[in-house]
Amino acid sequence: MLITGASAGIGAALAREYAGRGWNLIVTARRTERLEALKAEIEAVFEVKVECVTADLMADGAVDMMLAEIKGKGLTVDGLINNAGYGHPGLFLDSSWEEHDKFNRLMVDVVVEATRKLLPGMVERGYGRVMNVASLAGHLPGSKGHTLYAAVKAYLLKFSQSLNVEMEGTGVYVSALCPGFVITEFHDVNGTREGINQLPSYMTMSAAECARLAADALEANKDVFIPGKVNRTIARLGRFLPQSRVKSMLRKRSESYRNTGEN
Repeated sequence: MLITGASAGIGAALAREYAGRGWNLIVTARRTERLEALKAEIEAVFEVKVECVTADLMADGAVDMMLAEIKGKGLTVDGLINNAGYGHPGLFLDSSWEEHDKFNRLMVDVVVEATRKLLPGMVERGYGRVMNVASLAGHLPGSKGHTLYAAVKAYLLKFSQSLNVEMEGTGVYVSALCPGFVITEFHDVNGTREGINQLPSYMTMSAAECARLAADALEANKDVFIPGKVNRTIARLGRFLPQSRVKSMLRKRSESYRNTGEN
């Protein structure tokens, strides 16, 4: 199982979960020391092998370099979890095109490129698992400060759904994982730690629980999976309530959840 963005958060939790299910792992991220620590932790507990590949997937040619290193190690990839990503808070016009371009590269282009280059081998072998980490945000109307984040997550939903249909009968399953409020360092990076700490416990979930539910959903061949009853209810309300009401609710939540109304 190749897991991108595996050094922390949901990515690291998915690595632990799949190791517990007997998968050998290839973990990749920018922070080598974090990957090595995760490797040591997992191999001390589970009878699996963990290979570390340090990669900055926003760099030009990064996917090809990552796959070349994996091939050079003589490894075969039967599972792919596209998890690498980050939040980009702030209004659309407050960021440069270069910042937006870099964000889109990692969140969309890298996912599609890695999937396209690994999928033929899975189809040929008659077995494969692909998980694209999207978000509950992809199910909801757009809101202030979420312009690209919600958009790329909605893209991953449709990409995963369509690809899963195309893979019918091949032994390859494709699923979009759509977590809601999962407690990780993601919230420290995008400035939402204070807001998520104020949420009631029934609205949040640990990364370990999210990973367990996500792995079960992928094995059940669910093309889109939202972990948690509360999150699924929120997604349904987003579809069926009047859009003006949903937007008003999201606006209020965004202003209380984030550090400032601008984010």
